[in-house]
Amino acid sequence: MNHAAHNKLISFIWSIADDCLRDVYVRGKYRDVILPMVVLRRLDTLLEPTKEAVLEEVRFQRDEMKATELDDAPLTAASGYVFYNTSKWTLKQLYATATNNQQILLANIEEYLRGFSDNVKEIITRFKLLDQMRHMADKQVLLDVLEKFISPYINLSPHDVEDPDGNVMPGLSNLGMGYVFEELIRKFNEENNEEAGEHFTPREVIHLMTHLIFDPISDRLPPVMTIYDPACGSGGMLTEAQNYIKDPEGPIAARGDVYLYGKEINDETYAICKSDMMIKGNNPENIKVGSTLATDEFAGQRFDFMLSNPPYGKSWKSDLKHIKDGNDVIDPRFQVELTDYWGNVETHDATPRSSDGQLLFLMEMVSKMKPTESSPIGSRIASVHNGSSLFTGDAGSGESNIRRFIIENDMLDTIIQLPNNLFYNTGITTYIWLLTNAKPEARRGRVQLIDANLMFRKLRKNLGDKNCEFAPEHIAEIVRAYLGFLPIERQLDANGDPTGIAVKIFDNADFGYYKVTIERPDRRRARFSAEALAPLRFDKSLREPMEWLWAEHGEKVYEPGFLKTQAKPVRDWAEEQGLTLNAKQRAKLTDTALWLRLRGVLEAGHRLMEEIGTEETADFNAFRESVAKVLKARKIKLSATERNAILNAVSWYDETAEKVIAKRHRFTQAELEALATRLGCAIGDLGDFGFYAQPDGSWLSYEPSTDLRDSESVPLKDSIHRYFRAEVQPHVPEAWINLDSVKIGYEISFNKYFYRHKPLRSLEEVTRDILELEEKADGLIADILGMTPGAREAAQ
Repeated sequence: MNHAAHNKLISFIWSIADDCLRDVYVRGKYRDVILPMVVLRRLDTLLEPTKEAVLEEVRFQRDEMKATELDDAPLTAASGYVFYNTSKWTLKQLYATATNNQQILLANIEEYLRGFSDNVKEIITRFKLLDQMRHMADKQVLLDVLEKFISPYINLSPHDVEDPDGNVMPGLSNLGMGYVFEELIRKFNEENNEEAGEHFTPREVIHLMTHLIFDPISDRLPPVMTIYDPACGSGGMLTEAQNYIKDPEGPIAARGDVYLYGKEINDETYAICKSDMMIKGNNPENIKVGSTLATDEFAGQRFDFMLSNPPYGKSWKSDLKHIKDGNDVIDPRFQVELTDYWGNVETHDATPRSSDGQLLFLMEMVSKMKPTESSPIGSRIASVHNGSSLFTGDAGSGESNIRRFIIENDMLDTIIQLPNNLFYNTGITTYIWLLTNAKPEARRGRVQLIDANLMFRKLRKNLGDKNCEFAPEHIAEIVRAYLGFLPIERQLDANGDPTGIAVKIFDNADFGYYKVTIERPDRRRARFSAEALAPLRFDKSLREPMEWLWAEHGEKVYEPGFLKTQAKPVRDWAEEQGLTLNAKQRAKLTDTALWLRLRGVLEAGHRLMEEIGTEETADFNAFRESVAKVLKARKIKLSATERNAILNAVSWYDETAEKVIAKRHRFTQAELEALATRLGCAIGDLGDFGFYAQPDGSWLSYEPSTDLRDSESVPLKDSIHRYFRAEVQPHVPEAWINLDSVKIGYEISFNKYFYRHKPLRSLEEVTRDILELEEKADGLIADILGMTPGAREAAQ
């Protein structure tokens, strides 16, 4: 179907909504009728030529074979499709025999719908089509809608037909039907102020993805191929991939069988996808409905090829309970085994933040890859993502773990940056990730980055956010660059602006880094005072409400049973203050035992102050020892937490104070050598890792200051120790490396790799432009005022 015919068909279908549904449905609900009716009429036109053959088979089974249940196989053979209708009706016959009685028409339509095979009945159910039919009958518009859809001026069949005026209406191919669906969805979503095109991907992007997936192995395709999309929408990626490799005039023209699999959470889109599968002769049972993340529908299957454009920036909180139990991941698809800095293999969380689940779909596809032991080509994946998948998440986070797992297992082949405004529902930058577990030798251990951000041509009219597209030559150039696997420098146009494509090749390790904590010693002054000890009466996490209770009731809070009477006043006060207190916090506030324990800590603090005095000291180590001696001598029992609470209350950081000692070590020579070996340094360099030699042969380690704690990202190809000495130690001489904190992360920054600095223009150039603008402006003002050059001079 040509572009003009396509637009004419869309306009005709769109007019049905305005002509028939305006007073029956609010505008946002038109799609609930139009989309299922388009599907129904399409199926109806396909079954019309074989209607008598199907009815004859029904008569044979019922009359000759005396069957109580009809056999599907002969009926599908008679219809020529994987679906059929056993009723006597077609939509044209329903209209031809209709009267003004809408209820009789509705009864006939219900009989017609019941005659469909079960796979079509499911589509009808998902669309809630019967409910729509009843509503239209009740509003007296059902016959009008039916008349529109069987109009001789609309052709939803796959064959060319003539309209009553003798004009040829081209047949609607399966691909054309996909375009009709997508354009209608886009228009309806725009009417609803929803995300335009949220269910589909531009065809030229799919074309690029199919080239990238299939072209490198076009001469090694298996005889039976499986293709999977975990977020299949209306099925565009699946069917386009099939069309590409099966096209007899295409570059591949594969002779093997192709089986399509997919899953879609939206009922309406699922129904469209499943009907499309049936129309094209694919097995509709391979398309499942529901959440891909919540249920591993294809747990036992592996696929040759996977293409997807999963939703990004979309919460997966509703699926959380199926994936995690508390902090523990219970779905093996989202667990990965990674090696820590010390070489220990551990199972890690591979789930991103709950506000964005796009990487979960990527991990779903990774879990469905065929091992190379069973398939020489392994599996190939093409998945569209936004920029957050490249860099969101620090080392050790779920996002970083996913990137790390994919890269360290050498599955990341290529990432391609696409132009902005290429998709219907977003103007942000998007990327195609290409993964394979069977890289050719030349690509092993390496990743190709392609910046195709400038490869586009503008549309004459925007489609949602989409204002540009790939031309065939753009796709061809990107594919050539991908297959060439060579660096390409960005070209500059006559104005010095970048143009064309750019390619860079990296080692896997180039994207990795060590996240290491850099510590500095705590230095503290200390002094006992009543003011410093006063907050010990309250739990630190509940200080504000506890202070209020104490101010209101004083010593009464320690009386048995009193606090239980304060539950409601506390809740009311918290609401007035805008504080949110959960049940556990409210229980602690009215727990007399907690109040008594905290009072005991406060009293212990005052006893210590009486013994030690209120003199300020810059040596916290000596101060701490004095506290320990008094506690022991006076037999004051405190837990370690309570003792530290007192010490923290009466001390503070001061850079002029003494360092706070954590531990004094007595190492043997063997222990020193073992420690140095583990840390990867000489014994003389142990100070860089927090162990400091003393004149008496002991070694000190110091308490780190949490407020001064910092972290550094060190490239995997660099040495943490070398980096520390070159980049940290010259600026902070007393810092040390906490190697036990090291986490390994991965991120990919296109801006960093492809940034090209454009020098500022010279002052002379800027001055010249300003003077030229002033001259033009001056002349323009004179023209407006109608002043001649002589008049201007006189005015001046």
